[in-house]
Amino acid sequence: MAGSQKTLPTGADVDAFLAAVPDDGRREDARTLCGLLADWTGEPPAMWGSSIVGFGSYHYRYESGHEGTAALVGFSPRKANLVLYLVGGLEDRYPKLLERVGPHKPGSGCLYLKRLDAVDLDVLRELVARTVRVHRGADRGVGAAETG
Repeated sequence: MAGSQKTLPTGADVDAFLAAVPDDGRREDARTLCGLLADWTGEPPAMWGSSIVGFGSYHYRYESGHEGTAALVGFSPRKANLVLYLVGGLEDRYPKLLERVGPHKPGSGCLYLKRLDAVDLDVLRELVARTVRVHRGADRGVGAAETG
């Protein structure tokens, strides 16, 4: 079907996916982040597509009419970075938190992290919590939740 959603839960084994991450440091960071995100979201990890570990889900619908389902939060242990998928407009919504999270590169709704041990986990937890609130519909305004 043309235009159908490509990234959906697959039922693949998350532990097997993480065990196959070739770089030891990236694999350990991915396992740690997986545990943290499960704890912080209260959702179990699930494979979304072939390379994203997602937690929970939400339904979205754009003004254009395009709609689908996505993970509340997710991550992918890529070769160059650990990519954390959060809320769109991250830089506009939470600039003060991004200043404090530690070394990262922002993307459109994502953070690119080199090493998890260089990140302030309390700040990361707050970014995840705010993302979950937005995706669940509790905080829709851009910048509305920025307090720290």
